Amino acid sequence: MTGPSIFFEEVNERQGVFHRRAVLLGAFAGLGLTAMGGRLAYLQLFQTQRYERLSTSNQFNFKLMPAPRGVIVDRNGAVLAANRPNFRLLVVRDKGTDTEATLKTLASFVPLDEVRQRRLLKDINSAPRRAPVSVMEDMTWEQFSAISVRAPELTGVTADMGEVRVYPYGGAFAHVIGYVAKVNKDDITAAGPNADSILLHPGFRIGKQGVEKAFDLELRGRPGARKVEVDANGREVSHHGEGDISPQPGAEIQLTLDVDVQNRALEVFGEESGGAVVMDCRTGDILCMTSAPSFDANRFVRGLTVADYRGLATFERKPLLDKCLSGLYPPGSTFKTMTALAILDAGIDPDIRVNCSGGMNFGGRYFHCHKRGGHGSQNLRDAIKNSCDTYFYTMSLRVGPDRIAIAARAFGLGQIYDIGIPGQKKGVVPDRAWKKRYFAKNEAQQPWWPGENLSYAIGQGYLQVNCLQLAVMTARLANGQRALNPRLVRSVGGKELPKGSDAPPLPFATEHIQYVRDGMAAVTEAGGTAFRASQLGLGDILMAGKTGTAQVRNYDKGGSRGQGGTWRLRDHGLFVAFAPIDAPRYAIAVVVQHGMGGSTAAAPRAREIMRTTLLKDPEIRARIEKPLPMPEMAPDLELDNVPQSTTTEQTAAIPGGPA
Repeated sequence: MTGPSIFFEEVNERQGVFHRRAVLLGAFAGLGLTAMGGRLAYLQLFQTQRYERLSTSNQFNFKLMPAPRGVIVDRNGAVLAANRPNFRLLVVRDKGTDTEATLKTLASFVPLDEVRQRRLLKDINSAPRRAPVSVMEDMTWEQFSAISVRAPELTGVTADMGEVRVYPYGGAFAHVIGYVAKVNKDDITAAGPNADSILLHPGFRIGKQGVEKAFDLELRGRPGARKVEVDANGREVSHHGEGDISPQPGAEIQLTLDVDVQNRALEVFGEESGGAVVMDCRTGDILCMTSAPSFDANRFVRGLTVADYRGLATFERKPLLDKCLSGLYPPGSTFKTMTALAILDAGIDPDIRVNCSGGMNFGGRYFHCHKRGGHGSQNLRDAIKNSCDTYFYTMSLRVGPDRIAIAARAFGLGQIYDIGIPGQKKGVVPDRAWKKRYFAKNEAQQPWWPGENLSYAIGQGYLQVNCLQLAVMTARLANGQRALNPRLVRSVGGKELPKGSDAPPLPFATEHIQYVRDGMAAVTEAGGTAFRASQLGLGDILMAGKTGTAQVRNYDKGGSRGQGGTWRLRDHGLFVAFAPIDAPRYAIAVVVQHGMGGSTAAAPRAREIMRTTLLKDPEIRARIEKPLPMPEMAPDLELDNVPQSTTTEQTAAIPGGPA
């Protein structure tokens, strides 16, 4: 019997395989441990600061702090728009919170009716999670205290103090400055300054009109942040002030307006509707731009109810419409100054006389003069003074529309000015080319008919202008040299903007402009159409002007033009003027919508506004208050015959003699 045979070669081979596998596995394990150790060393030695920051960010958070909005001031530094503290109530949507029940609870402490609760519930549910939504602004101290005391019981509710925009002068500057309002989703754009959704924060406001809208970026400033400690759910636990990032306030905007002149203008309009613009004839600065009736911009900041807004929007005198920039009116007889320039520029002798018997026949129609009995024989100066329609009817047939349009455009009508705020309407200064374009689809209406000259010459027909353009026209006439441009914003963040006097010269002969100015001076002299209504009562300082009455409908079919008729069918009253006559400083344009007459409605208001403007000027005031010269007295013969050797006793008896 033979034993089992052992092959040592096979044993050695299996042991070798085992050893090789053990070494390979050990190498892999060693590499893994080395990599793990290296990674741990890298994280602990080189990434310490990064993970410390991540750890801190879990403990602390930054709450956005909107920057204080820049203030808006007038030419003398009076604050027109500023910020004030504001107690507000915020609600955030989070896990496990019943927003509807929360709002019902809050209604016990602050006024929240059912309609407002439904609207707020919709806003809160559509807002990002943990994004605060403003429930109420301008809470009283009692309301703020009641909410703050119950804050631990009200999940997702915060009562804090922010800032709200305030307009100290209410409606006086509402159309110029505009207002701010809460940002909504429609305001967020895909690109541009409103592309950041951070604007949806309840503390942010954006400009909605006027200067607030035009300079919104400059007024916003840069937001900061408030460092707070939060719990695991992201709720604020405490505040750490040392880590706060201070916000940067917005830039200050200084306007050229004068608060006293602006307030006076709104005051003199009373219940009437219209606009007034005052310009400096030397610099182009706008001292007053008032639209009446106005509205209180503070109400828009707090938020109007639907009923309140509907009441403003549907009122026939349209308080939301800026009558100075967006309201377009026929200029009426104030436009005769431009027709007069066209007459002079055409080489027509201003001393040629036209007989006015109350109107003239032309094209089978009788064109009335405003004075039914007629003005008699009139030259150009007389026609401006008396506002004789018949004279301008006659001369318009010799001048034609194109020359009149050239004069009107050269003096600022039919233009939009870069004054820093939107909303201007260009109006219409017609000529033959304009009419052809306007009636491009109606060839029969394209020619300019001779009869249209008559209406055009007296500021009617297709002609449409706004109050600012009339003020520019008057300021350029008063300046006589430069085509002044209006300036409303003096400086932004301390940097002054270009003056309106940086303008080209007027393309009309100086003597022609002076002739028209003399005619305007005659308007306010005895016998002129605005004599009684234009007397300033400021010594030797006088005002030159031109009245205008613009029809809003045709009276051929009858109807009353008096004050008793329907308001919206009455004529407009206009007046343009400058003062002082001898050295013009200020120009004014006043439009009283449906005011029935420039001399009765517009001129008295222009006079009061101009008085305030002149009295605010230190040089003019010094001229008004200068001592009057001593009156000349006849010699006293008895005193003159007193002998030179008068004794002391006799001299003492004479009044004024030595005691």
